[in-house]
Amino acid sequence: MKLRIGMIAGMAVMLSALFAAPMPNTKEAELRAGMRKLWEDHITYTRNYIISALGNLPDADAVAARLMKNQEDIGNAVKPYYGDPAGAKLTALLKDHISIAAEVVKAAKAGDNAQVDAAQKKWSANGKEIAAFLSGANPAWPRSELESMLQKHLDLTTGEVVARLKQDWEADIRSYDNGHAHMLMFADTLTDGIAKQFPAKFK
Repeated sequence: MKLRIGMIAGMAVMLSALFAAPMPNTKEAELRAGMRKLWEDHITYTRNYIISALGNLPDADAVAARLMKNQEDIGNAVKPYYGDPAGAKLTALLKDHISIAAEVVKAAKAGDNAQVDAAQKKWSANGKEIAAFLSGANPAWPRSELESMLQKHLDLTTGEVVARLKQDWEADIRSYDNGHAHMLMFADTLTDGIAKQFPAKFK
């Protein structure tokens, strides 16, 4: 009898805590899911392009076009918060990011190490430009933190290219898995910053 009373009391405490907990913010949850989908597409179609370009597959151009469309989608996603010019600027920076990635893949495939190094320097500079633009728009996105996160994205993507050229499939998959998780974290960082900067939009 005492055991049953104790169980009922425990359940009552749990239910009380459940109903007392704040309800999840639906608008913020929608933004988080949408942002994750966009950056998941970014990492996935980047991988598809690497596979197609290195493998001389006939879909390489189609995948590249879809990847460029993803950069437009990301730019459009920030327009409700930062305006059309800012969204267009982000899209332009991200399209440069993809174009330089294609240069890295092409140079690596040709075994031109000097060109790989040159393209990677451009890639890193572009990442810093993206970080500067984003941090300038939102104080919740520290520039140094974004630079570090974007550089890690570049390093992990490069890891995929190098591993595939070496036919080190385990390393290739590991680089993608790590890059995928990292990209979702980056997406969440953007969502958290937007929610913090525009709390009225999430009431």
